[in-house]
Amino acid sequence: MAITRDEVAHLARLARLDLDEAELAQMAGQLDAILGAVARVSEVASDDVPPTSHAVPLTNVLREDVVAPCLTPEQALSGAPAAQDGRFRVPRILGEEP
Repeated sequence: MAITRDEVAHLARLARLDLDEAELAQMAGQLDAILGAVARVSEVASDDVPPTSHAVPLTNVLREDVVAPCLTPEQALSGAPAAQDGRFRVPRILGEEP
């Protein structure tokens, strides 16, 4: 099943891409190769092989959340150039009114 230049042009229009004739021809070949590879994978897939999201099993390697000592608000704000009401004060960037 070969993808045609017209099909690539249609996809380009849908994606709002402005491709010239050389790019359309190049994309047609590349997309045809991709579709061929997907078709080969579909042929190999078997009903006795369970679907997986990864080639190897994954295990959670994250540690448990443990409460640990940390900075007090005063310590965290001690090096800040500006603070207000126990928070870092930063310049307004969105121009919105409070």
